[in-house]
Amino acid sequence: MQRNTCCLALIALTALAQTPAPPAQVVMRGDRFKPIAQADFSPEQKAFIDGVVKGANPTTAGPYNMLLRSPDLGRVAHEFGAYPRFRSTVPTKLNELAIMMSAAFWRSEFVWFAHRRAAQGAGLNPAVGDAIAAGQRPASLQPDEEAVYNFCDELLNRRQVSDATYSKLKDQLGERGVVDLIAAMGYFQYVSMMLDVDRYPLPNNVKPELKPLP
Repeated sequence: MQRNTCCLALIALTALAQTPAPPAQVVMRGDRFKPIAQADFSPEQKAFIDGVVKGANPTTAGPYNMLLRSPDLGRVAHEFGAYPRFRSTVPTKLNELAIMMSAAFWRSEFVWFAHRRAAQGAGLNPAVGDAIAAGQRPASLQPDEEAVYNFCDELLNRRQVSDATYSKLKDQLGERGVVDLIAAMGYFQYVSMMLDVDRYPLPNNVKPELKPLP
């Protein structure tokens, strides 16, 4: 009797393991770009979003509702964005600082909201975010943070980087790190521009933090 019970339990567990998981619930948000319901996805849109939800960060928040309008571009953008987000050689704290500065430059509240919290989780002093949000230079930066801050500030606001600023960043990150940091800045400026055009909403009960443009 005990053997039969064990066999039945094993059969049940095997059947459960072979049962396909229910499809992920995809929640889209947007303003000017009205959310597309999952039931209305074209085959190309479905394939794109299926690849997203099966990836390292299975979320459709941020630009994905917009990228659905151009799913081939969306796939390429998603694949490119995965590198600076998950495989960069730049330490997470510094990578997130560069993303924060790109978001602040474009006044992209959603990108700022998400990545300020990621930066603090990686060890960035909250006072650094407070200063950047207010449009000010942080009063106290660690040497590695200062090298990243100065590089991003010059590149964003002057469109050039001085030899001294470049050398200090290269000393901190190496040449590959410099390239990886620029990739993070570029990708999240692209995302920030899209979300600014869409007027993408912040989560409920979250207030804007960035100083408005004059």
